[in-house]
Amino acid sequence: MMGGLYEGSLAGRCQAEIEHADGRTERLPVDDWCAGRPGDDALLDRCAGPTLDIGSGPGRLTVALAERGLPALGIDVTPYAVEMTRAAGGLALLRDVFDRVPGAGRWQTALLADGNIGIGGDPKALLTRVATLLDVDGRAIVELGDSTHTELLRLRDGGRVSEWFRWSYVGLDAIDAYARAAELRVREIWTDASRTFAELTR
Repeated sequence: MMGGLYEGSLAGRCQAEIEHADGRTERLPVDDWCAGRPGDDALLDRCAGPTLDIGSGPGRLTVALAERGLPALGIDVTPYAVEMTRAAGGLALLRDVFDRVPGAGRWQTALLADGNIGIGGDPKALLTRVATLLDVDGRAIVELGDSTHTELLRLRDGGRVSEWFRWSYVGLDAIDAYARAAELRVREIWTDASRTFAELTR
């Protein structure tokens, strides 16, 4: 059901909300994922060499990287999101980051934008996996949140709801510890358009 509500929102068939376990809701920011967000240019400027966009969604960053002449691959677990990326001229695969990823160990840049550090609800496991995908001199660029916590979420559209799933948020207070646990280090922190990013290297 989660995939159906997410895909339906991407396709404009519904307007799903994110529901928190405490009952709070917020809109699923589909427009931002499709059209772009302030701060995207600063993020893209830090990418170099072959770049893996993890949780690429409808592919705005994957496509933008390709338009800049960088080899870029988006991976996402949602078929319609992958189709959207391909239709926009980007290269994308239907793939979970924890499954086999082409070019493992040779990516110069890996992106975890738009809160995708939360994938799987375990930032240590995710960053450890990302470290195995990077070249020896590669970097991971991670968008940070306002605080550090893990919670249960689900998608809701009227009476239709998805299963609960774990999602994590990592703030400035914890990114160094998570990086070190994955045998990475924080090379740089920067803020642009009220968004905060960290560059992690080996």
